[in-house]
Amino acid sequence: MVSGIRKSRTYRRMKVRTPGGELKIHYELRLPKKPKCANCGHQLHAVPRRRPTEMQNMPKTKKRPERPYGGVLCSKCMRQKIIDSLE
Repeated sequence: MVSGIRKSRTYRRMKVRTPGGELKIHYELRLPKKPKCANCGHQLHAVPRRRPTEMQNMPKTKKRPERPYGGVLCSKCMRQKIIDSLE
């Protein structure tokens, strides 16, 4: 019988075929939501959807794009902010 914590839908149920040929159910935590732009709320690309513990083990260059405001603002808002600061 499954432990109580896994009965809720917090955990994702994945069917895995074992080498013996039978199907087993593995329980995994669900992925977090996609990161959003702080200015317009648009979805940020190049930022992975990972749990905080997985993000800690990732190299810094894989966590966000290498540009000003990378991982915080989308490219459109970043461009606009830089243009505004020059004026």
